[in-house]
Amino acid sequence: MRYLLDTSIFLWMIAQPDKLNAKARKLLSAAETELYLSAASCWEIVIKVGVGRLELDAPPAQYIPRWQSTFNIRPLAISQMHALELSELPANARHKDPFDRMLIAQARTEKMLLLTSDLTVTRFATNYAVETFWCGK
Repeated sequence: MRYLLDTSIFLWMIAQPDKLNAKARKLLSAAETELYLSAASCWEIVIKVGVGRLELDAPPAQYIPRWQSTFNIRPLAISQMHALELSELPANARHKDPFDRMLIAQARTEKMLLLTSDLTVTRFATNYAVETFWCGK
């Protein structure tokens, strides 16, 4: 099974693993688990660091690849197909976060299970045939 990490789950794996439930920790550490990090999450991290809403121990260009390598997380680029899939998600939906919307579009297009701890993402994704796995406590 292929899993797409929500940005917060990626960051929790690194700096706050105690925020992850036991099932999530087991899943994330299993050798057969294929984990992916979207370019959208990288973009979100870069923006949050840039505006002072997130502190890392290294610049994002070093931090993200280092931890992807450590956890064997594969990159997922944003393709034209992913961008076009956004048109299937209603623009007037209550959930307007562009990063979360892209993750949902990617998970839907790539038939990946989305790992999250955000109830809004879970509800929104489920409405659009995207499976989620709850990682929070």
